[in-house]
Amino acid sequence: PCRPVANQSASWQFGGSRQFAPAGCNSSPRLPLVQVSFHQPNTAMASITRNCLLRASRKSLLTKPLAIATLHNSARRSAILPPGPLNEAAPVPEPNATHGSYHWTFERLLAAGLVPLTIAPFASGSLNPTMDAILCSAVLLHSHMGFQQVIIDYVPKKRYPGLRKVCWWGLNLATLTVGVGLYEFETNDVGVVEAMKRIWKA
Repeated sequence: PCRPVANQSASWQFGGSRQFAPAGCNSSPRLPLVQVSFHQPNTAMASITRNCLLRASRKSLLTKPLAIATLHNSARRSAILPPGPLNEAAPVPEPNATHGSYHWTFERLLAAGLVPLTIAPFASGSLNPTMDAILCSAVLLHSHMGFQQVIIDYVPKKRYPGLRKVCWWGLNLATLTVGVGLYEFETNDVGVVEAMKRIWKA
């Protein structure tokens, strides 16, 4: 049999046709041409429809998260967190060894030194005005520093500026008053250690 060859090109958009004839017999009128039709679906329209559907689904999925993000980033947060000094960031103080490591070390040494200063007068049995004065000064200074920390922690300057000044200067005045009273008691009376001994033996 003869090998078929194409005599006419085909159209591939919506369908087309090709004519084949036996090889070597193209000029023979006795052999009819064979016409074959080819049909191919239109894939361009299907791809456009699929892309439109995908874009619509993506838009619907992203609409809700974008709306939530817009709510959180909008100016309507002021209704939840009112503007004011309480919502501002706390200022970071500059590093200072006097208010940091030196202060902590001195406070610990003072607290540790109160133990031998308290035991020594009662253990020795003798009254020493110098040791008595050192004990009174150490107790007064330790108490003053302790109350300072209480004011700093529970009366913040940022929230209660007026009350903070009142407490701070009130503590200084109270410390000064107690210091003068201890000095008068040590110089014009029996002293703290002797008074505690008499109270214990009473």
